[in-house]
Amino acid sequence: MPVLVASDLDRTLIYSAAALALTMPDARAPRLLCVEVHESRPLSYLTETAAGLLSELGDAAVFVPTTTRTRKQYQRISLPGPPPTYAICANGGHLLVDGVSDPDWHASVTARLAEECASLDEVREHLMVTADPLWVRKHRIAEDLFAYLVVERELLPEDWVKELAVWAENRGWTVSLQGRKIYAVPKPLTKSAAVREVARRTGATLTLAAGDSLLDADLLLAADQGWRPGHGELADAGWTAPAISALPERGVLAGERILREFLRVARQGTV
Repeated sequence: MPVLVASDLDRTLIYSAAALALTMPDARAPRLLCVEVHESRPLSYLTETAAGLLSELGDAAVFVPTTTRTRKQYQRISLPGPPPTYAICANGGHLLVDGVSDPDWHASVTARLAEECASLDEVREHLMVTADPLWVRKHRIAEDLFAYLVVERELLPEDWVKELAVWAENRGWTVSLQGRKIYAVPKPLTKSAAVREVARRTGATLTLAAGDSLLDADLLLAADQGWRPGHGELADAGWTAPAISALPERGVLAGERILREFLRVARQGTV
């Protein structure tokens, strides 16, 4: 039976220049490979060693990129190794099969959101009214499924995020602060549900996962074994679970370590 590897991308496997955390002397810094260019500028990286590991993983397991990115944002990324047959975008709102969104999956997700939580319009209106233009750079809607703000972190009042989280919780939504972005995401919109669907389709009996943010917690809990890096929301909160390994590595070297762990367990075929 195939092993399924579902991994978050940003700040888990790939890293912006600001998130690399290259704390070693310059002469000992790892060689990097750029895997994303946006508006003619390099944007995301992994180490060359990680690139080799990812290529090997594509041959050893069913590798499924699992991201909160929109489809357009995901398609900017050029990962090493064989092109993944499956990818999960928009936090589970789109299940891509050979690069094309499965319409039946998307329809089932949108129907569930309509039944189980407050509308996107209500959340968007609340963000527009309560977020201060002093520290908000952009208001964004992703795939007509969820909303996020791009903010100036040094100006962002900490209490505002906590108050938003309470307001959202009462309406069936989750709030996640990741770098300069504040996400408001419906609770029924999960990576784990889409991963379970891929496992059903592929016949995988072993699922491995990795992620760094609050939005990855359900993904990690749904896996047979998972890893989180030493940075991010989950690390900051000290979050853990019985089958989750909290790694000490931070930044781009954490991505390399996660891929080593994926490959080790995938080759064993068991946890």
